[in-house]
Amino acid sequence: MIQNFEQLISLWLIIGIITFFTLLKIPAPYGKFAKNNWGPMIPSKLGWFIMEIISPIALIYFFMINTQKFSEPTIVFLSIWSLHYINRSVIYPLRQNNPAKMPLIIAVLAFLFNIVNGYINGTFLGLSENYNSDYLLQWNFIFGLILFIVGAFINIKSDNILLKLRTKTGEYKIPNGFMYKYVSFPNYLGEIIEWTAFAIMTWSLAGFSFMIWTMANLVPRAIAGHKWYNRQFQDYPKKRKAIFPFII
Repeated sequence: MIQNFEQLISLWLIIGIITFFTLLKIPAPYGKFAKNNWGPMIPSKLGWFIMEIISPIALIYFFMINTQKFSEPTIVFLSIWSLHYINRSVIYPLRQNNPAKMPLIIAVLAFLFNIVNGYINGTFLGLSENYNSDYLLQWNFIFGLILFIVGAFINIKSDNILLKLRTKTGEYKIPNGFMYKYVSFPNYLGEIIEWTAFAIMTWSLAGFSFMIWTMANLVPRAIAGHKWYNRQFQDYPKKRKAIFPFII
């Protein structure tokens, strides 16, 4: 069963890499790239709730049906995952100040992704026998937890700057300050740091697969969004990169 499960994760990784190259060519049609020809549209607030709230539910469900006990490390893993997604599914949408819509199909695809991702990570955490109390003292757990907090701080603070810029008409403005001095999408960078940290904390192929999928989704979107900003604003900062400071 373990071998088959690892093969499934490997397949999931390959699909993630294919998705990366696909999204480099075709940006997902929501936000700046919203289109009306992808089927029925729904309010973005509803879409965010539908597609994100299922993630902690799936993670905890698949963990519980595959484990005999909770341990301190797994409680930390489940908690930080859940806190991230409560912010993404409830707090962040409620703070949005524009009437944007997204295609229903995008919410459905993200919903399905979060179920699979929750299954892979929840099942792994439930089956693993490595996460006992002593694991809290492992270097990768301590470093990963600190890195996760740093990533969450960057993600939330960057989102706060964006939310303050948005008007009810949906007009876009150039964000400035904090990490926007270096990149166009520090909110995406923060999220990549979070799930890189999770992969380090869990030291698992399952966590690594989530990191790859996060990058596959956010790096192409940041590159496309960076190009959009430069087309939209003649005075857009020329030294600012898309997502990784001084690199891309």
